[in-house]
Amino acid sequence: MLKQVGYFDPVPKEDLIGRIDRLRQLMADSGFDLALLLQNVDRFYFTGTMQKGVVAVPLDQDPLVFVEKGTDRAAMETPLNLTPVKNDREIGDILRGRRLLAGKVGLELDVLPVAVFERMKRVFDFERCGDVSEQVREVRAVKSRFELDQIVMSGRMLTSVFSLARDEVREGRTELGIEAALTAAGREMGHQGFLRMRGMNQEMMTMTVQAGFTGAIPTLLDAPITGTGVTPAVPQGSSFKKVERGVPVTIDYGGGYNGYITDETRSFVVGDLAEPFRKPYETARSIIEDVLSFAGPGTDCRDIFHRAEGMARKAGLSDLFMGHGEGKVAFIGHGLGLEINELPVLTPRHERILKEGMVFAFEPKFVLPDLGAVGMEIDLIVGSERLERVTTGPFDLVCL
Repeated sequence: MLKQVGYFDPVPKEDLIGRIDRLRQLMADSGFDLALLLQNVDRFYFTGTMQKGVVAVPLDQDPLVFVEKGTDRAAMETPLNLTPVKNDREIGDILRGRRLLAGKVGLELDVLPVAVFERMKRVFDFERCGDVSEQVREVRAVKSRFELDQIVMSGRMLTSVFSLARDEVREGRTELGIEAALTAAGREMGHQGFLRMRGMNQEMMTMTVQAGFTGAIPTLLDAPITGTGVTPAVPQGSSFKKVERGVPVTIDYGGGYNGYITDETRSFVVGDLAEPFRKPYETARSIIEDVLSFAGPGTDCRDIFHRAEGMARKAGLSDLFMGHGEGKVAFIGHGLGLEINELPVLTPRHERILKEGMVFAFEPKFVLPDLGAVGMEIDLIVGSERLERVTTGPFDLVCL
């Protein structure tokens, strides 16, 4: 049973210490003497609290968790020692007093706004700096037992919501109507309310429902199926399009439990699946069965992509695989954790070896121009010997 509000487990102190130690090892290998973390998710990952402040991780001293606002709450959320401050100038004075700014300072330059960077450089007066985001993301890529437990709980939301979808998908129902009912059900289970993505202009709906041609219209989001939304101001997500008999309805839903995100997709159809969608659906299902049969720790993510792409090519569906035209994406899977675009990313170009404890969403999908989309997405944990599913229950097409 999902825990009630206020009873989510805090991050264990040993997890936090282990994360900081792993970051220090990667910092040392890359020549960093100090890491200054400002992004909300990174600060939460290394401290267990997201209250306003800065986390300083020196190579050879205890971390300093500076808190500017929400100090009392931060003290309830993290077992680490806190240093209350009024502003970043006070933080700079403390760091200089401990001689921590003389070496190379690592910053999250992949997400840090230029204006904030310039102010930090002016206030902290460091001379050498570099991007420590790669090291942070590497640490976050492998999950602890605590994190895997949170992800499994997040997956239970998916299982429950997808089971309810059988009663909500029906001919004539709008995409928005389906989404509204299912999102409400997830919130009542304790869903955190939104999903996080790393990077500028990266936004993601909690759920998106496509019922026909709306699933074939690309947008700015780097995803194979994005939907049209209801306004150019938010050009993704569900719309007022109605469900049609024989046309697949894809529901892409992200669970959110105690900060941890899961992300899966199921396809539904009222009546019999229309002929153009049958072969793409069967191919997507075969691709999932294939990855479950061969991949595991030690597998190169490039091999996973190439095998899936080869199966799509053999089926004569290359042009429709993972999008169509300018909407085609260059990956078939992405890491999951506190953000929906963590490592590993499964692409044909970037070497990445699966390690035990990694978690990723695997999403073979096909987009048919002017008609719609079909496919599925499941979340996978890299176990000691093989891939393990996060959720339970079938991922087959649901005929209604």
